[in-house]
Amino acid sequence: MDSLNTLSELKVGDKQYHYYSLKKAAETLGDLTRLPFTLKVLLENQLRFEDGETATKADIKALADWQKTASSTHEIGYRPARVLMQDFTGVPGVVDLASMRDAVKKLGADPEKVNPLTPVDLVIDHSVMVDHYGDASAFKDNVRIEMERNRERYEFLRWGQQAFDNFSVVPPGTGICHQVNLEYLGRAVFTREEDGKTFAYPDTLVGTDSHTTMINGLGVLGWGVGGIEAEAAMLGQPVSMLIPEVVGFKLNGKLNEGITATDLVLTVTQMLRSRGVVGKFVEFYGDGLDDLPLADRATIANMAPEYGATCGFFPLDGETLNYMRLSGRSDEQIALVEAYAKEQGLWREPGHEPVFSDTLELDMTEVVASLAGPKRPQDRVALTDIKQVFEKILDEQLGEVPDIEEGKWLSEGGQTAVDVEQSYGKDAGYSELEGETFRLDHGDVVIAAITSCTNTSNPSVMLAAGLVARKAREKGLRSKPWVKTSLAPGSKVVTEYLTSAGVQEDLNALGFNLVGYGCTTCIGNSGPLPDPVEAAINERDLTVASVLSGNRNFEGRVHPNVRTNWLASPPLVVAYALAGTVRTDLSKEPLGKDTEGNDVFLKDIWPTQAEIATAVEQVRTDMYRKEYAEVFNGDETWQAIEVPEAEVYEWKDSTYIQHPPFFEGMGREPEPIKDVENARVLAMLGDSVTTDHISPAGAIKPDSPAGRYLKEHGVEVKDFNSYGSRRGNHEVMMRGTFANVRIRNEMLDDVEGGETRHVPSGEQMAIYDAAMKYAEDKTPLVVVAGKEYGTGSSRDWAAKGTLLLGVRAVIAESYERIHRSNLIGMGVVPLQFPKGESRQSLGLTGDEEVSISGLNDLSAGGKVKVTFKGKKGEQQVEALCRIDTDNELEYYRHGGILQYVLRGML
Repeated sequence: MDSLNTLSELKVGDKQYHYYSLKKAAETLGDLTRLPFTLKVLLENQLRFEDGETATKADIKALADWQKTASSTHEIGYRPARVLMQDFTGVPGVVDLASMRDAVKKLGADPEKVNPLTPVDLVIDHSVMVDHYGDASAFKDNVRIEMERNRERYEFLRWGQQAFDNFSVVPPGTGICHQVNLEYLGRAVFTREEDGKTFAYPDTLVGTDSHTTMINGLGVLGWGVGGIEAEAAMLGQPVSMLIPEVVGFKLNGKLNEGITATDLVLTVTQMLRSRGVVGKFVEFYGDGLDDLPLADRATIANMAPEYGATCGFFPLDGETLNYMRLSGRSDEQIALVEAYAKEQGLWREPGHEPVFSDTLELDMTEVVASLAGPKRPQDRVALTDIKQVFEKILDEQLGEVPDIEEGKWLSEGGQTAVDVEQSYGKDAGYSELEGETFRLDHGDVVIAAITSCTNTSNPSVMLAAGLVARKAREKGLRSKPWVKTSLAPGSKVVTEYLTSAGVQEDLNALGFNLVGYGCTTCIGNSGPLPDPVEAAINERDLTVASVLSGNRNFEGRVHPNVRTNWLASPPLVVAYALAGTVRTDLSKEPLGKDTEGNDVFLKDIWPTQAEIATAVEQVRTDMYRKEYAEVFNGDETWQAIEVPEAEVYEWKDSTYIQHPPFFEGMGREPEPIKDVENARVLAMLGDSVTTDHISPAGAIKPDSPAGRYLKEHGVEVKDFNSYGSRRGNHEVMMRGTFANVRIRNEMLDDVEGGETRHVPSGEQMAIYDAAMKYAEDKTPLVVVAGKEYGTGSSRDWAAKGTLLLGVRAVIAESYERIHRSNLIGMGVVPLQFPKGESRQSLGLTGDEEVSISGLNDLSAGGKVKVTFKGKKGEQQVEALCRIDTDNELEYYRHGGILQYVLRGML
């Protein structure tokens, strides 16, 4: 439509591009120079898609007028240029597309109508587990096991790759989706051919992983959405959103000697989470950006979900071009990015300060060495305070702080486990592992993992870890025998530069051998602990620790037997592997002794900035070009997978891929929504319940409902794999909903795990089993919760599983953005207690009957009446309906976003 007549031409080199000009729009809308960069990107999106319906002149004006008040209540429809998926969330997305083709065929239409209209890249990166570690064959062995475990899933993805248009798959063993996105897929400026013209526009995306925000470091606007919302986006639906508040974060100064990008991001995360930026955009600015490498920017952008923001954006500037040049982008692309960004006012100039809703400021010289934990990424703890904080945890758990066992590592004295038993007795608690004899203690580090997209994309911290390993090796230090060490880089380029700098050999010597390219420990794919270690933890009920360079450390996520998990920089991960415990102050206590018996301190093996800079010089453009030359091809095993050529998937008897029931009985028109009458509470939960609590991604316990299902289907425990890998099977996933080993249901006293009380029988049972009993009686269900319900990963099964258990509504004090959206996308209504009211203020026990009226007459952001009937009689509240936009309301009325899209196709 282009009502403002903004279509323009831009010549770059010898090529002509067409684009929608913000400068021309400003002639009508007024000065746009101080509009935040992120909102300029949204404004261009509205100009380009203006059609009078999904993008209107009023939408365009609302974005331009944002500068007047730095806020807005206006809803827009946003269409990203592309969609990024990882395999945990991507497989159920492709399952849903396949089942949509089935549904379309049953309704008498052409199944090939179901195709992504927006380009989709799916990177298989979440399936490798650390089964083998600490030796030269670990990578090869883990990849072999990965292919064996996941063959059914990979066959299905290969089918999807040939069946659907606009859909590409990056095979396993390549890298983490965010790093592949940063190093290869991200363009900064996107182009497409239409009617013989080449159109240029900002590269934008949504992704099914919450850490999609990492690409913001490259000046690309992107954020995580639920798998359901991503599916709608790739099927051409606009992402419905309110124009956000934009918080400016000003960075000044430079990091001091010895301080890493990880220390910086943990500080930023703590500051922003404390300020409160949920649902808001964060945009970084200030002179500190002049010297902030792009890899450091990406590290900060990556953790936007941890500080609660929708995105953490860094504008385009000279550093962006430097990185694109280093990572092998073409000269033509780099020239286009610079010319387009400068012409559109999307280029960061020195001293530029947009209008913001709120601002924070950090002098980077004040950042100190830090970790975060024990169970939330925003809980930063200075390195100097870790020992004290852990001992406070022990005091709270045990009522005392036990002494650290003297002489706990006895092998160096030549004693065997038999010697120890003779000296101390069989109950002394000593273990033997690969010839080493030791006694495991509270606070011991049992996992030290260099893992996750946050840090493994950053050459400075990866090479710093290698240099720490080199210096430690030179002094004769080694990792403690009870520490499971692993190195899982985000791309093959990392291996190239670690090897080129000569430090991979040093990392290997400390047990940090390559275990795979993918998201391992951070997603719960840490693999099993050695039997003696696991036995010691269980027999003596030990509170042990993991130290990982990841971004998530929620309860039960890293490993079910590890209660405290600490996020740290890669070099600190190496240091804690050497120390073997978090009950030591690494800032002043020794890590161990050198070959001559002298104490070795952290400062003795910590590299200087100059040493790191010299090592970073080993990172070269040819490394990127070599590793990404055939990025979609995969190895021989991947290429050998047989692919059935069929437009509709032939469903098999598989424990990995099953036909989901979401479209069963669906007609061409939606039915009226029935009120909820006399529902029972399935679970009553506290504050900060994460999507990991609701839908765990890690190990499947043999005695859980999901474990029982797999055993009934002939799957041995060793082949259970993980919840995340089985997301294509709704039977496993609904049994795993609310099955986290650390979730606490307030309907039960002092019980951890996915249990509830079945009302009215009063019997305690697994949440899944209770839900099935209620289903037999046709009893609807609700979930009651506290503040920040659904924090964490953009996990669509947290909503899908909730629906399949029979839950009609969630009633909480507040929600995190993505999960709230996912609930609506599955037809579950998110309701919010009135301000000042909660489950506690109402004295709810979970025994109440719950009725909700007015669901068929909902309005976006309206109120509904909720009645709790129990021992206190009847209590009524007017709950806020957290269906925030009219688009979301349409999805809910259709029973979900996929039903809405499918009916639109018909």
